[in-house]
Amino acid sequence: MKQLMRGGLAALLLSGAAPACAQTLVAARDDGSQIARFAMPEGQGWCVLWNHSVQGFPVTDCYENRQGRMVLVRSRQPDFAAGLGHIPGRGRQVSDGEGGYWILDIDEPVPGNAYVLRPGAGPVDHRLQVDGKIVSLSKAAARQRVRIELRRE
Repeated sequence: MKQLMRGGLAALLLSGAAPACAQTLVAARDDGSQIARFAMPEGQGWCVLWNHSVQGFPVTDCYENRQGRMVLVRSRQPDFAAGLGHIPGRGRQVSDGEGGYWILDIDEPVPGNAYVLRPGAGPVDHRLQVDGKIVSLSKAAARQRVRIELRRE
């Protein structure tokens, strides 16, 4: 029986199959110190919230873990202010019912499952939202490089 079990384990390892790895969303400074860390199972999502630096209104960019990939799925923008707007062919724009709009179905994988953000200071307040929990990246690292990454662990 032990030989059969060892043989089965060896076959599993040789087949290239591997046990599923947990996924984690991490926001960290350049020195590696972590600002936020969340378990991020397949299909779960998170948003980066921030206030437009000129107009001051809130903007929301939302991502999901899709088969281990960080994917930008939608964005809420209350106005067509500087740096904002829908790009035809990149998702579809629909009203948010409050005078702004959502860009849905963006479905754009983030290269390398990570990107660097330099959180704005003061009222810009870049925040990371997972479920009901919100972490201010600006309070922790305003004007510093912060890497937001979906990791296999």
